[in-house]
Amino acid sequence: MMKFIFFLIFLIPLSFLNLFWLFQVLLFLISGLFLMMFSFNNQFINISYLFGLDLLSYCLVLLSFWVCALMVLASEKIYLKNSFYKLFMLVMIILLISLVLTFSSLNLFIFYLFFEISLIPTLMLIIGWGYQPERVEAGMYLLFYTLLVSLPMMMSIFYFYSNFYSLEFTLSILLNYEINNFLVFFVMIFIFLVKFPMFFVHLWLPKAHVEAPVSGSMILAGIMLKLGGYGLIRVIPLFMKLNISINWFFIVISMVGGFIVSLICIRQSDMKSLIAYSSVAHMGMVLGGLMTLNYWGMWGALVMMLAHGLCSSALFCLANISYERVHSRSVYLNKGLINVLPSLTLWWFLFSSCNMAAPPSMNLLGEILLMNSLVSYSMYMMIFLGLMSFFSAVYSLYLFAYTQHGSISLNLYSYSMGYLREYLLLMLHYLPLNMLFMKSELFVLWI
Repeated sequence: MMKFIFFLIFLIPLSFLNLFWLFQVLLFLISGLFLMMFSFNNQFINISYLFGLDLLSYCLVLLSFWVCALMVLASEKIYLKNSFYKLFMLVMIILLISLVLTFSSLNLFIFYLFFEISLIPTLMLIIGWGYQPERVEAGMYLLFYTLLVSLPMMMSIFYFYSNFYSLEFTLSILLNYEINNFLVFFVMIFIFLVKFPMFFVHLWLPKAHVEAPVSGSMILAGIMLKLGGYGLIRVIPLFMKLNISINWFFIVISMVGGFIVSLICIRQSDMKSLIAYSSVAHMGMVLGGLMTLNYWGMWGALVMMLAHGLCSSALFCLANISYERVHSRSVYLNKGLINVLPSLTLWWFLFSSCNMAAPPSMNLLGEILLMNSLVSYSMYMMIFLGLMSFFSAVYSLYLFAYTQHGSISLNLYSYSMGYLREYLLLMLHYLPLNMLFMKSELFVLWI
């Protein structure tokens, strides 16, 4: 594990040189090298000092490498306009290091430390390279929502250490530690619920997404939301008795909230805002699946997190490609794009259908597993699952039909056709999203 961390640390000096594309090639290289480290053993692998990987960590670290490499590919405009692209590379590599260390840490405090550190580069991306003056407000929302709940979690970690004299994840599971204090349970998981984000604490996400540059949106949708799911999976075993009595509350909020957010999606006029709200609905389903505490839910949550990371990131790329040509994110102004960019319309269709869990995408596999998990918990979940599935199709088709069909609303004749770089970017999102389902049995190994 240390060799990858050192690889990333030695990329920091490279960010001060005029080597933007070499930087991206090296990120793809480290993704390939990391892919070769895959182990069919369901125990922790690559253990070195405080770091190691099980299959859950492995998948999310690989997703981090892949999405960060694609972020550079999507951010050519920063390089061409010379808008502090060296600083951009530095911020991005620090963000990647903090994410890799978060997902691979075996110690609860080290996990918490890098979990919080990853907030700072994200904030810099939004405030530094965002599009509008409102980005400062969006950054403040992101910062204060997270900071408000992070200090109580640190207190709960100290409580954990004072009772069990260890902060190791693996040791706590092996020795079957159990905490029955409701307050400790609440403050420890609340930070993950904000990061998910759970309905009621989700307002920071649409604001942050709308004001972020394309790279910021990709990392927020692709990786940052997964930190919440990863953290929950790690700490839930410590509170099993409490979970069994309280979890219905979180499941109800995530299901009802997912339905309400799906309705909110349908009345969005901003493409990025619509995609951001759809993330809240999908991650609500993941939260519900995790809180059922069964194997289907855990397996479904992992598959859905990976699928959503790739699909949502690709939709933000598509929205940015349209924005760079039309200079507006409004679905009312981005009309009739099928007339001028027909090749891009195919990609809009493919990713919109993935977003509503059409086969053969991993989203479908994830939703089937989560539906099994939630219906086995309570038959009443079928109502909200049915409504969420239906409305996810509605807002995905609304996004596709409004942007691609109709007469062109703006008299713009200076459309450039899609660049090869953009089609490569979309293809590199699409292939893993739709090919991984063929090896879906791998995801059950870690349970």
